[in-house]
Amino acid sequence: MSTNKHLPTFNMKVVVQETGLKPDTLRAWERRYGMPNPERTAGGHRLYSQHEIDVLNWLVARQGEGMSISHAVELWRQMEKDGGALLLPTNTPTAELSAPRVEGDQVDDLRKAWIEACLNFDEYQSQHLLAHAFAVFPLETVCFKILQQGLTEIGEGWYEGKVTVQQEHFASALAQRQLEALLAALPTGTRNGRILVACPPTEMHIFAPLMISLLLRRQGWDVVYLGANVPLDRMEVSVNQIKPLLVVLAAQTLTAAAHLLQMAQALQKMNLPLAFGGIVFNHIPQIIDVIPGYFLGSTLELAPLHIEKLMKNMPPTLQVKETPKAYHVAYQHFMMQRLTIEAQLHNLPELAAMPMAMLNNISNEFGNNVEAGLQFGDLDTVHFNLDWVAGLLENHAWLSGVSLREYLLAYYKVARSVLDARAAPLLHWLAQFKN
Repeated sequence: MSTNKHLPTFNMKVVVQETGLKPDTLRAWERRYGMPNPERTAGGHRLYSQHEIDVLNWLVARQGEGMSISHAVELWRQMEKDGGALLLPTNTPTAELSAPRVEGDQVDDLRKAWIEACLNFDEYQSQHLLAHAFAVFPLETVCFKILQQGLTEIGEGWYEGKVTVQQEHFASALAQRQLEALLAALPTGTRNGRILVACPPTEMHIFAPLMISLLLRRQGWDVVYLGANVPLDRMEVSVNQIKPLLVVLAAQTLTAAAHLLQMAQALQKMNLPLAFGGIVFNHIPQIIDVIPGYFLGSTLELAPLHIEKLMKNMPPTLQVKETPKAYHVAYQHFMMQRLTIEAQLHNLPELAAMPMAMLNNISNEFGNNVEAGLQFGDLDTVHFNLDWVAGLLENHAWLSGVSLREYLLAYYKVARSVLDARAAPLLHWLAQFKN
């Protein structure tokens, strides 16, 4: 196939094979709607481009969802007018691998097929399925209903012990590369105002900020995407160089949310507005009120809409909930003694059955979450992660004869001997695990 998607190349027979449309239907659409609009040879035969085939497949998909052809054509033209027409894929080797028929629950079937390809480490098949999906569905549908939901299902499989970490990483890497390629294919935004998108320290999950960057750039915004695990150090220098009107941060874990809080406080001192979101705020909504910024809501799909409103009319700075002084004091004291606590855990006979590497990992995770809870002034926020870790350990049989409760009791025993009254909020919270 030609590498120029707009070059008239294919006769009607090829278009019928590629789209499933009858010749009479193609000619009727051409007369009534001007779509497709093929070139003519000297002999009067129609020649179609790959782009026209892709658009026809998109129109067919909309019909399959119950939309009338006239409405579908109107929607497509409006998307082109707004500069938001979907990114149709480059040519794929359809002669070597036939595209799946999308009937019934088309998106669900494609998602299941993509998940299966990822779990089989079949990169070619997974990329082919996505190329086909982008040819027949809007970009948002593919990204949210296939990629995002697919990664969620694979992540749940890993949590339940049914999917290996290698399979999960493979799928995440494929999805990430797809979004990065789409983002790179878009032109630089032309609308006034630059938006900086990033993840705070320790946050390695980049699907959400990548997706937000992609959708914002499609809307014409000038987006600077910094990626995962962006350090707080020299943040002011970077902000002064980039000169954004708005910073967007995403966090998926409690630890990352605490780092996001620190970034938010630094940005507040610079008088730079912040918008933030992430799944952790859906599970622990009480921490939202502590962060000086604008929450983007509980669904990724609506985040660009909220950002659009902020860029057009930035509301006054919100009043945030203050962290009690006792928690600040406890946080500083715990930071000074944390390594001592974790070292002494290795000397306890009740934890002797736990492998050293596992003990170190659990202590690191738990300690990070305690730090975050103290920074937010609410140690009950740690409970969500404890429940998650308990299920993970059970599903993967990683406890080796030591329960999470036994670990927490041991932690309380050591903390009580190492910490003093300055850590009263923490010691009081840990005492609950005696019951």
